[in-house]
Amino acid sequence: MRARGLLVSVLSCIVMVWAAAAGAQSYPSHTVTLISPYAAGSGIDVLARLIASGLGPRLGQTIVVDAKPGAGSAIGTGFVAKAAPDGYTLMLTSSVLPVLPALYKVLPFDPTADFTHIIKLASGSMALVVNPTALPVKSLDELVKIVRAQPGKLNYASAGNGTPHHLGMELLKKELGLDIVHVPYRGATGALNDLVAGQIPMAMFPVNVVLPFAKSGKLRVLAVSGKGKSLIAPDAPTFEQLGLKNLDLDVYYFVSGPAKLPADIVARLNKEITAILTDDAMRQRLLAMGLVPDPSTPEAITSLIKTDTARWKAFISETKIITPQ
Repeated sequence: MRARGLLVSVLSCIVMVWAAAAGAQSYPSHTVTLISPYAAGSGIDVLARLIASGLGPRLGQTIVVDAKPGAGSAIGTGFVAKAAPDGYTLMLTSSVLPVLPALYKVLPFDPTADFTHIIKLASGSMALVVNPTALPVKSLDELVKIVRAQPGKLNYASAGNGTPHHLGMELLKKELGLDIVHVPYRGATGALNDLVAGQIPMAMFPVNVVLPFAKSGKLRVLAVSGKGKSLIAPDAPTFEQLGLKNLDLDVYYFVSGPAKLPADIVARLNKEITAILTDDAMRQRLLAMGLVPDPSTPEAITSLIKTDTARWKAFISETKIITPQ
């Protein structure tokens, strides 16, 4: 009887292991939805559709991209936080996520606790640019001298409060002790148009956005973020090369799911997306968008988001550049 009981226990263990393996192999068995918490046609939405086009064939299922914009990405993000943790509702978003707790007094989710972060996809550097007609400077040093000679007289544009454009400039101001007035716009398009037209003398934008205008002479790049020479703008000095080692401004993009996503599903998604990002054709497409492929482990992207959540909350609280809504 004792031997028979032992045999039953062993068989039960084998069945459970087999069932778990079978479950991992069968995922996904139907369509997966990839939420983009930004407007259709936005840069993140375009990136989501590009990743979905590569991931679908590798998973053997259709990946549907669903744009759910609103409240600075909080609406779509909150939708994913409340979804079932079964791997059929995922999200592709950006480093704006860890900024959200500092922007809202009440946020219905926590950037770390309410999500399973799966993989970092890519990074994009930010560029400090000036309109050479409105502000004829050729280096960061020249800009600093003019700003210090006219404290509070010059302004800069951003795509809105809490955006990378805004936070990047405020970090620069704090690092160098500069007094430049913030002019927030409702989106990047208006800010960029006025910058190119010379109505605003300076701003910080993703490198790939301003590079065409820099090549045509309409804008001038003074410095870019990132480690080492920029793959997108190799002729521009980095903030680090100019002695500003604390300006970690790169925007990064990642894929996440709801909290408690099964480990086998996380591992499968991480593996397949890593394979997509290391494909040369995909790499070239991302570089053409101004993004450098940078796949990570789930642990690494989770740690980065946790660190940045605390970082931006402390920075915004200290500088009081934003009043939480």
